[in-house]
Amino acid sequence: MFESLSNRLNDVFDRLRRHGALSEDDVNAALREIRVALLEADVALPVVKDFVNAVRETAVGQEVLRSVTPGQMVVKIVHDHLVETLGGVAAQPLNLNAVPPVVVMMVGLQGSGKTTTAAKLGRIVRLRERKKVLLASLDVQRPAAQEQLAVLARQAEVTSLPIVAGERPVAIARRALDMGRREAYDVVILDTAGRLHIDEPLMQEVAAVRDAAQPTETLLVADAMTGQDAVNVAKAFAERVGITGIVLTRVDGDARGGAALSMRQITGRPIKFMGTGEKLDALEPFHAERVAGRILGMGDVVGLVEKAAETVDQEEAEKLARKLQKGGFDLDDLAQQLKQLRKMGGMGGVMGMLPGINKVKKQLEEAKIDDGMIKRQEAIISSMTKSERRNPKLLNASRRLRIAAGSGTSVPEINRLLKQYQDMAGMMKKMNKLGKKGLMRHGLSAILPGGGGGFGR
Repeated sequence: MFESLSNRLNDVFDRLRRHGALSEDDVNAALREIRVALLEADVALPVVKDFVNAVRETAVGQEVLRSVTPGQMVVKIVHDHLVETLGGVAAQPLNLNAVPPVVVMMVGLQGSGKTTTAAKLGRIVRLRERKKVLLASLDVQRPAAQEQLAVLARQAEVTSLPIVAGERPVAIARRALDMGRREAYDVVILDTAGRLHIDEPLMQEVAAVRDAAQPTETLLVADAMTGQDAVNVAKAFAERVGITGIVLTRVDGDARGGAALSMRQITGRPIKFMGTGEKLDALEPFHAERVAGRILGMGDVVGLVEKAAETVDQEEAEKLARKLQKGGFDLDDLAQQLKQLRKMGGMGGVMGMLPGINKVKKQLEEAKIDDGMIKRQEAIISSMTKSERRNPKLLNASRRLRIAAGSGTSVPEINRLLKQYQDMAGMMKKMNKLGKKGLMRHGLSAILPGGGGGFGR
């Protein structure tokens, strides 16, 4: 989401870092560029003004201008103010501290991803909080909206309220609460109706449901790709209905990111979650510090580790570790690693979390390393026989032609995959020989091909 903003800011910071010393004029020039970058990213004007003024106040102090690394100091100041603008260091979790069933009400415009987000949230509460969840659709406006939530609830492995034809939203909310109390549900999530725009009937309906259900959490679901309009929607819901938090959807799209930077400031309410894809597991808690790190090219290593811990099959990982200790690594193992990469969100999901990735983005693009390449590589390995996967030395020219025809790829692609496999197998052998102590002593350069500079070779 923040790619264009991230690129603009990193260009500014690169120029600052090249200065041995900074004058007040240098800082002001950089801040003018940061201001333009934020405005182009759809950040609300009042937020931009406050942000730039706060950074200027700190950055032009004598302590910064006379420091040994003034450029780095300015980057840190921008980072700290970015974290503050996004909501502060501490993440704001879902508030479930109330007498069960705790009511969570989802509000927002039609098309913002509200129904899917309700199911995603139900899944998170079930898995992470170990709570019994009931989903209820109050959307009697959109055709098949209630059926859609019922299908998504089954996929998320949570219960959905049985549908009663012709029932009005307030009555549905009361029935959901009654069922929640009778059947000992911990959390009831109410998915309210939306409209294509904010209007009086929508606000009256949502307010009536709020009064009947008395929700502990009222979460506004807003599409990050709508830019400035998302901020206006947030302001309207905050004033008329009262919201306790925000869920930003479609942050994996090509949105400029301004909505995320503006909403917290405009509404005074925290962003609690962000939707990073279509699948039900693509909803993440919002951490301001990590998002600021991604914007400034510092990455989000903690988020990457958490994502890996959630998606890694522990048994498969231990099996691979035992195999590597014996010096074995075949194409079946490579296929497993590719599958794991896709489960973690593909190249885009992983690369966005790696620090300094902007520096090698051009090399990655030239090497054509993307999710499409991963799928083609999986297809190549699937087209091999079991014996070929276990012993790649069997892959002569005629076998490679057969695999290319079977996988819909080309022989050069197969050759590249085998080169990649050989490099990885060589790295595994070196790691095995060095052991933990040797690896700590020599670092990654000891195992990377060609001293670590082998992108796209």
